[in-house]
Amino acid sequence: MDTLQLVVTLPFKRGARVAPVEYLEEPEIKSVLARIDRRTPSGQRDYALFSLMFNTGARVQEILNLRICDLRLVSPCQVRLHGKGNKVRLCPIWRNTAQLLQELINTQHSPSDNPAEQRVFLNDRGTPLTRFGVRYLLRKYVDMAAGEESTLAEKSIHPHSLRHTTAIHLLKAGVDIATISQWLGHSGLNVTMRYARADIDMKRQALEQVFPDVMSSAKDQTIIAYDGGMLGWLRRL
Repeated sequence: MDTLQLVVTLPFKRGARVAPVEYLEEPEIKSVLARIDRRTPSGQRDYALFSLMFNTGARVQEILNLRICDLRLVSPCQVRLHGKGNKVRLCPIWRNTAQLLQELINTQHSPSDNPAEQRVFLNDRGTPLTRFGVRYLLRKYVDMAAGEESTLAEKSIHPHSLRHTTAIHLLKAGVDIATISQWLGHSGLNVTMRYARADIDMKRQALEQVFPDVMSSAKDQTIIAYDGGMLGWLRRL
């Protein structure tokens, strides 16, 4: 066997496959939240929980670790998140999100010796909600919403998908990568760049701008064609 034949027969080392970024589109978000019965104490908690996760893009454990003292529910509304490596960051929340949290605290938290140290999200037994509990609740509402939004049945949605959802929609709204990186508490810009690579809508718009004469639908469009519609809708939660 000559050298060329030997090279051809050598196995190629394949790189690790990158899992696709699963996230929710705006109609899917609306449908999931609409399945929550806000008339019940658990429904009130779940609506506040998932609204806050969409608002902040926080990791699920960051949300579950939130104490009442980590919330600022008057203007400027914000939450203090304790991330990886004990890093702390502040994340703005909209007034409606703050109102949901205030109502939750008023109705579901009993006074104690140190109420400020209480966890914000509790289960039905009054103990802190767990990651397993959040996954179960999200799966329940996604399954319910799939009857209305058939695309949900094709997606593998888990709590981290809500973080992806916030990142993608911030990107679509024109927020720069550096700000999104800080918002999500990423260790570097390379981590955040995965969202720019993942969003097919922005890729499609970029293609339309490269060949404006061929793709007539691209007239008068820019890459940042999302005028904050998602952000505007979140403000009205």
